[in-house]
Amino acid sequence: MISSALTHLACTACSTEHPADRLQNVCTKCGKPLGAMYDLGRAARTLTRESLRTRERGLWRYAEVLPVLAEENRISLGEGGTPLLRADRLAAQCGMDALFIKDESLNPTASFKARGMAVAVSKAKELGARKLAAPSAGNAGGALAAYAARAGLEAHIFMPVDTPRANIVECEQTGAHVTLLKGLITDCGAEVARRKEAEGWFDFSTLKEPYRLEGKKTLGYELAEQLEWTLPDVVLYPTGGGTGLIGMWRAFDEMERLGLIGGKRPRMFSVQAEGCAPIVRAFESGATHAEEFPNARTCASGLRVPKAIGDFLILDAIRRSGGGAIAVSDDAMIASALEVGSAEGVFAAPEGAACYAALKKLVSSGAVRRKESTVIFNTGSGLKYLECYDPLR
Repeated sequence: MISSALTHLACTACSTEHPADRLQNVCTKCGKPLGAMYDLGRAARTLTRESLRTRERGLWRYAEVLPVLAEENRISLGEGGTPLLRADRLAAQCGMDALFIKDESLNPTASFKARGMAVAVSKAKELGARKLAAPSAGNAGGALAAYAARAGLEAHIFMPVDTPRANIVECEQTGAHVTLLKGLITDCGAEVARRKEAEGWFDFSTLKEPYRLEGKKTLGYELAEQLEWTLPDVVLYPTGGGTGLIGMWRAFDEMERLGLIGGKRPRMFSVQAEGCAPIVRAFESGATHAEEFPNARTCASGLRVPKAIGDFLILDAIRRSGGGAIAVSDDAMIASALEVGSAEGVFAAPEGAACYAALKKLVSSGAVRRKESTVIFNTGSGLKYLECYDPLR
């Protein structure tokens, strides 16, 4: 049996160590996110390029660097192992030589959120949690509801009242307790924080527990494996809470230390909506933290995050990589979704379509060059956003 090499948790800001044998939220010293730490020397003895060739598809193939200790606690609906599609027609349209789409819409619950919730719910169950609560603008709620149901745990989900209807119904139909609130995801998060002690909930907010990040980092492992252990030159990632981007950046470091890849890193670009672009503003101003974005609005509900607790980690990753941050309009997202769909057959969520809209801008400005191999992430299915694509909206 493949066993986890988890050793402890460490604060991503002040490095204070925390034990990994109990439920933890944020750092008790500074209030910043915690990250899982592993004995990578031990993990490297079994997690090799050769061993991966014989393992089952899915994210649990990387069990040595995932936090769940007992195999019976690994909750799964078949997540991970999503395709990396070569997009030659789309590449020709925007003047690129090598363009790929990592299509996360084929995960259970039809988004990349399944990765984080599979691992986080598994670990929460292993550590004795019974009731999980989280704010969600859409897909995270659906994934939490599904994996909590699979694990036999309660899920309490707080969503803005204008969350896409498909997400609300999904949560309800997988047994979650759903509360709709006026306002944004930050208002929903405040309600979870206000009630969690009295209700006995474990707070599952983005980066306020350590293990959703661990599920998301498998995006980086898969990307490397699918490209035969050579990372692309450029990655464009739609950024709300930012766990996918942060997780991949951590994964690249782990993989190098495991001997799976070399020192090359992609230039990472954070893609946001013009109506909610706190990371773009902070990047352009040279700030290390992002101010809350006022009056946030966008049809891409996953990008409507006016303040992310992991903002400093997102900004650090894109700067260290030599990448950047770019915002696109809602109209550009919707137009780009049609381009992606008609060229490559992928019905992208607005967040994923935003990456292609951003790529066109970056190529036009010369920030991304024709010969750079590039991966754009489609983080979910357009079927969950039919209101956005309705011509009569």
